[in-house]
Amino acid sequence: MIEINNLRKLYKRVEVLNIPDLKFEKGEIIGIVGNNGAGKTTLFSCILDLIQASAGTVSSKGKDVSQSEEWKKYTAAFLDEGFLIGFLRPEEYFEFVGKLHNLSPSTSMEFVQQFETIFNGEILGKKKYIRDLSKGNQKKVGLISALIGDPELVIWDEPFSNLDPSTQLRIRGLISDYSANKTFLISSHDLNHIAEVCTRIIILDHGKLVKDVQRSEISKEALVEFFTPA
Repeated sequence: MIEINNLRKLYKRVEVLNIPDLKFEKGEIIGIVGNNGAGKTTLFSCILDLIQASAGTVSSKGKDVSQSEEWKKYTAAFLDEGFLIGFLRPEEYFEFVGKLHNLSPSTSMEFVQQFETIFNGEILGKKKYIRDLSKGNQKKVGLISALIGDPELVIWDEPFSNLDPSTQLRIRGLISDYSANKTFLISSHDLNHIAEVCTRIIILDHGKLVKDVQRSEISKEALVEFFTPA
């Protein structure tokens, strides 16, 4: 589904990403882990054509994402609060996202209402602007909005951060429930969640791919040991 070839990104001559070859197949739940500065968000930004690569290409379904907009029809993402529109209420934002997928306001709201256990009564019907919500509730709005329109590819950057333990587990269950017909790319510092929910784990270090394994090929202990200081 996604094919990366000789992808490099430099900032002021400092290389922050260098991935010669990497493929993500349809239906995978891929966890991308690494310390701060590993290149996780930069990789996602290249896949979403948010930044221009210094070299190389990212292709989605065989088409270069920088040369085509076809991938936008089946791709959704939430990287940070910058994806939100702070002066809208959550309902208005959900309806706005739905319109981008040619959905009626009622259809969009019917979809998001099924996630009330994740919202925990703190988002819908509260007449608050998104900018006035807590960081955790802003995160919930962003994560769920990325599922509107039934995208084939979902990209979430740090989906478990700023969320309480109960919501983290619900998000994990949501990923499992929706994984049958979607490809998930998930970055996280939480090794436990990644180890439990992902079918494939990729480790980046200073912009380079250092490990790419199926979940069945690495234990949670081995994953934790990789990041344990010597």
